[in-house]
Amino acid sequence: MVKVVIADRMGKGQKVAAGVEQAGGEAIVVPGMGADMRLGDVMQQENADMGLSFCGSGGAGALTASTKYGYPERHGMRSIQEGLTAIADGKTVLGFGFMDKPELGQKLTEAFAKKYNK
Repeated sequence: MVKVVIADRMGKGQKVAAGVEQAGGEAIVVPGMGADMRLGDVMQQENADMGLSFCGSGGAGALTASTKYGYPERHGMRSIQEGLTAIADGKTVLGFGFMDKPELGQKLTEAFAKKYNK
């Protein structure tokens, strides 16, 4: 099972979480405003496989997680396809603009599970 931490600058992410769970993954939504800046910390605490960060620029939380813990990241993404490509390229922390959509969580979880046989 893929464990995914979802951290949204505005404290959202419940729709993405529903998509993760629909794909058979475990979703952990970081609560509260500014949650994206705590992405790496929660990934470490939960021993998560993948982290999803959402903010206006699509990068702050992903870059912070990468800098602090060394997770391979890609940020500034605005589409599901960009996320799928990042997973194929070995990235485990993905930074998006605001995209709280179930389809995003589902497709990324399925791609991660397929790539890493989880």
